[in-house]
Amino acid sequence: MEHLDDLLAGIDLTLTDEVLDQIDKIVPPGADIGMPDQSAYLPPALQHPALRRRPAGERAAA
Repeated sequence: MEHLDDLLAGIDLTLTDEVLDQIDKIVPPGADIGMPDQSAYLPPALQHPALRRRPAGERAAA
């Protein structure tokens, strides 16, 4: 329960575009520790940067 309580504490947190950009610099979208498999499925959000984020007003898990 303690772990769940910790996770639920951030439910109203909305990350700004600046924070998301910093996260993308640390771990680029689609980063993987293994070698990419040419037959692997790449979701559209990894192929098209505009699909990676919902508009700021729609990000909070309310």
